[in-house]
Amino acid sequence: MDCSSDESSELSDTDIDDYADKAYANLKLGKLVARFGADRFRCPFCPGKKKQDYRYNELLQHAIGVGTSNRAAKVKANHQALANHLKTDHADAAGSLPPRQAVALINPPRPVQDQELFVWPWMGILANVPVEQTQRGGAIILQQLAGFKPIHFNAVHCPDGGYTGFAIVRFNKDWIGFKDALGFHNYYKSYHLGKTDWEANKCGKYMFAWLAKEEDYKADDPVGKFLSENGDLKTVAELQQEMSRKTDTLITNLTSQISAKSKYLMELECKCNQMDLALQRAMEDGDSLDQRYNEEMRKMQSTAREHSLKIFHETDQLRKQLDEKENDIKRRSKQLSEIVAQTDMERRKLENERKKNDGQNDSLNMARIEQEKANEGVRILVEKHKKEKEAALNKILQLEKQLDEKHQLELDIQQLRGKLEVVKHMEGEGVDVKKRTEELNRDLQDRIDAMEDLEELNQTLIIKERMTNDELQDAKKELILSLADLLGPRSNIGIKRMGQVDEKPFVEACKPKYGVEADTKALELCSMWQDNMRDANWHPFKIVTTGEKSEQIIDGGDEKLVGLKEELGEEVYKAVTTALVEMNEYNASGSYVVSELWNNKENRKASMGEVVEHILKQWKAKRKR
Repeated sequence: MDCSSDESSELSDTDIDDYADKAYANLKLGKLVARFGADRFRCPFCPGKKKQDYRYNELLQHAIGVGTSNRAAKVKANHQALANHLKTDHADAAGSLPPRQAVALINPPRPVQDQELFVWPWMGILANVPVEQTQRGGAIILQQLAGFKPIHFNAVHCPDGGYTGFAIVRFNKDWIGFKDALGFHNYYKSYHLGKTDWEANKCGKYMFAWLAKEEDYKADDPVGKFLSENGDLKTVAELQQEMSRKTDTLITNLTSQISAKSKYLMELECKCNQMDLALQRAMEDGDSLDQRYNEEMRKMQSTAREHSLKIFHETDQLRKQLDEKENDIKRRSKQLSEIVAQTDMERRKLENERKKNDGQNDSLNMARIEQEKANEGVRILVEKHKKEKEAALNKILQLEKQLDEKHQLELDIQQLRGKLEVVKHMEGEGVDVKKRTEELNRDLQDRIDAMEDLEELNQTLIIKERMTNDELQDAKKELILSLADLLGPRSNIGIKRMGQVDEKPFVEACKPKYGVEADTKALELCSMWQDNMRDANWHPFKIVTTGEKSEQIIDGGDEKLVGLKEELGEEVYKAVTTALVEMNEYNASGSYVVSELWNNKENRKASMGEVVEHILKQWKAKRKR
């Protein structure tokens, strides 16, 4: 509470009354103004307080509460003067209060002395109680005292079992119970039926009563024994400190638990990020391995193509040589034919040489035939090699198509297996198949082991993250249920109903059409559209892909939404589409409204830390008041 009084300058308790008289004089003379209307008041000593305007009973309660608190002496004196001013000079504004409420405000429950000891739980002593009224658990007595809200009745008996004429009534343990107990005590005292009156008379036809205190607790009689067995002696200040300490301890424990949960969640997020980084690196290694594989395939294809070209070139060279030799033989045969006419010897020579040349020519023809056969074998070998390459490439394409549907690590494994198949097909082309196969098998086994380790670690982290998330979700649900009354729509942190259609645009759209029945019609239409959103067969969304990212957006061409926009306008259309987007995001499968902690100031989902901070601020503000 922000008070203008200087709390650092203290007064002694003996000077409080004098200071309060001066403050009352300033209020009386109008130097300080507290009333601004028939039922509009302000505290002149708390100008910086968030709430400025009070009604009479609210300001009187504020002044009495601060005046009896443990605040600085000047603050207490100022607010005591304000309470006196309100009761004395503005009592006419209290006419709207019920009589008992007004009495409770003017006479708050407080002991005469701060160190006065009371029996706690609060108990009242009844004397001279007729024995017939103690029957049925004291139902008659409890009915007579119903205005003071007692919760239990006990008749006091002697050790031998005889009735003493005394009875004990108990009240609630809180401050409301203390107020009721003081009212009970003052009521009987005002009719001269209190403790002092009983001690003076100890007879008569009336029932006497008073609040149990230290003297009764320590008395050596059945009443004192009952009180000592069922209660303790405590001052009001001790109880106030004890309750405050318990509340502080509870809040501290809750804050520590939430901090520990948040820290554990952050650790899990860090581990998940590390796993994502490791997976990304593994994928990069797989891409690098794939790139090297493709490069090696290109090199092997290039080598095979060069080898085929070399074979074709050598075949052409041999064919040219055979053609040259055949031409030379023909030329020499022609020369021999020209000299046939020469001598028989020469003719025989020529004949023999011709035969010899014919034999050589036959040999050359046979060689050419063999060469053609060799060429045909080379061609068949090249075509077979080409088909094998095409089959390998088709298998690689098939593997790449399958790898698109599986995990990146499985892609590495399939590629390594494809390498083994390609190496087997390249046997005899200068490739060390056994060595290459062993290398690829080792690499393949390493990839499989890495994939199994990563999958096992990933599953463990997913389970831990899911368990932690379930715990946080359960805590969040309990927090929403517990704080439904505390978190309002005007506070910074509130509870928003995700997927609920806003009624205001419907009311505004129905006013011109339906007049006085606009509210009823708007409620009917809003309920109808809320039911439409629960229809599993209606899904007015479409998927839009931007780069590699796909997302669902409202389908502007949906017939129902187009009809709604034409019938009731743009604002109603926005209200329904906003609720659709919220429901699709927060509860797409269930299609029902869910509650979510919401930051009203920034219009976004609130974190658990923000909610705890908001609750602590409200609690501290209530303690100051």
